[in-house]
Amino acid sequence: MIGTNLKKNDNVVVITGSDKGRRGKILFIDVKKGRVVVEGVNKKKKFVRPSQENPKGGAISLEFPIDISNVALFCEKCKKGVRIGMQIKDDSKIRVCKKCGKNMDK
Repeated sequence: MIGTNLKKNDNVVVITGSDKGRRGKILFIDVKKGRVVVEGVNKKKKFVRPSQENPKGGAISLEFPIDISNVALFCEKCKKGVRIGMQIKDDSKIRVCKKCGKNMDK
């Protein structure tokens, strides 16, 4: 099991691989396998048989998971992928940008 500071619906940027530099929102996190599904990243075609939902069958485009280490949280103030630090404020932990100190927990 891999610990992470990323959460669902976070805006991230891909830092390595064929989709390097692309931004998207996290749709799903698999903590046990250490993988994330990012909107619009690592899209592949999956060929499906005809069914009631898809009577013609054919190819559908899906986002496939990528390794969690290949994404970084996107900071709106810095305009790039950044590392995150934890800060204790009023008995609660908040995520902050390591570069500029901006609160990432909206």
